Order: sequence, then C-alpha cells, then structure tokens
Amino acid sequence: MEKKPADAVDIKVEDIPNEENQIIVTDENGVELTMEILFTFEDETQHKNYVLYYDPTDENGEVFASVYDEAGNLIQVTTEEEWAMIEEVFEAFNIEHVDEEETDDDDEATEA
Repeated sequence: MEKKPADAVDIKVEDIPNEENQIIVTDENGVELTMEILFTFEDETQHKNYVLYYDPTDENGEVFASVYDEAGNLIQVTTEEEWAMIEEVFEAFNIEHVDEEETDDDDEATEA
C-alpha cells in the first residue's frame, strides 16, 4: 500500500461513501482522477474516518489511504501509528475478502 496518497491539497470527496463507489481526486499536477473506493472505516479511538481507494486504470493495483472529514475533504495520513493501524485493517480486509472468494468458489463447485 502506498503511504503517500495523491497530495492532500485541494482534494475533495463528494459523498463518502456514495452509491457509485467512486471519488474524484486531484493529483499534484491539477489533473482530476476517478478513483474506486475499496472500503471506508472509522477509528473510534481517534474519532477519524478513513477511506482506502485505488485507480482502476492502474495495472499496479496501488491502494491509497486518507482520512476524510464531514465535508468530504481528504486529509493526508501523517503518523506512522496511523499507517500501522491502516495496514492492519487493510490486511484484515484482504483476509476476509479472500475467505469470501474461497467460499463462493466452494459453493459454485458444489452446485456443479
């Protein structure tokens, strides 16, 4: 996972989460990019909301993470403690996602 999201300056999120599961971010060159939201979560101890997102056109599959506020602004993650927590949540998400895929594959094999 990339530790530096697109520069947090002037990045806006319309409605996180939204029905389209997409956000528009502005990169350091002022270019707007449509990103897919992977998932959002709340850290109740820090009272912060996080969004993990990726560029669906990027073949590398790089995942970005940012804090987002009530107005939909993305805020850069700055501390190693936050990154460690985000990486832990991301790993748990990946494990759960893989387990769901394996269960779906098992169900399809049983039905065949």
